[in-house]
Amino acid sequence: MTTVKNIYDYINSFAPYDTQEEWDNSGHLVGDFRQEVKKCVMALDCTKEVSSFAKEVGAELVLTHHPVILGDVKTVIKGSAVYTLVNSGISALCAHTNLDFAEGGINDNLASLLNLKNTSHIGDGLIVKGELEGEMSIDDFAEFVSDTLGCAGIRYTDTEKPVKTVALGGGGCQDYMFSALEEADCFITGDMKYHTMLDAAQEGRAVISAGHFETENAAFLMLKDKLEKTFTDVEFIVAPVENPIKSV
Repeated sequence: MTTVKNIYDYINSFAPYDTQEEWDNSGHLVGDFRQEVKKCVMALDCTKEVSSFAKEVGAELVLTHHPVILGDVKTVIKGSAVYTLVNSGISALCAHTNLDFAEGGINDNLASLLNLKNTSHIGDGLIVKGELEGEMSIDDFAEFVSDTLGCAGIRYTDTEKPVKTVALGGGGCQDYMFSALEEADCFITGDMKYHTMLDAAQEGRAVISAGHFETENAAFLMLKDKLEKTFTDVEFIVAPVENPIKSV
């Protein structure tokens, strides 16, 4: 029999929860640690739609990257994700920044999706650096990133510098941009502000803002294979959700 705690302990074995950022809220957030798990729904976010889907399929657990509870939650309203989970007896686990930092975690998975070779963690371990098989122009590389990750929209700086080495951090890692560019030709993250990209462009640096959802969703769901091999009595189900942020 697999319990919520068994899955928590497994994730903790390679992505220790005590490595999460101080502001984060990774871990067991809703429900009973001792609860048996036969079905687990996985998604990047535990939205109202995901919690309702978990209820529909009879899941005992929702496992997400982003915390369903973060910051100062003052109310739990009927119809909200937390309300649905609690009233349906569904537990919730999240593996957020602890999985970002982990070997084999979000950023290693993102590097794998982009076919980077000779990867390593740099700085404090959050950013992953790797190499392309051959040099690419920033235009060609940005198109490759967009096609590979299924980006709803992609922004990048215009530079003549060819790209061979790449540093990346999924989601919101723009604060690491300049330190990462000391060790790579190009930096990729999910969300990057205009003025941050402008600073990079002024210095002729190659940076790509590929979308928060796109840089983390597929990378997080790669955890499914590991879980299925470890917990053969649990059915892991990917919630049928798309990026809620649309572009035209």
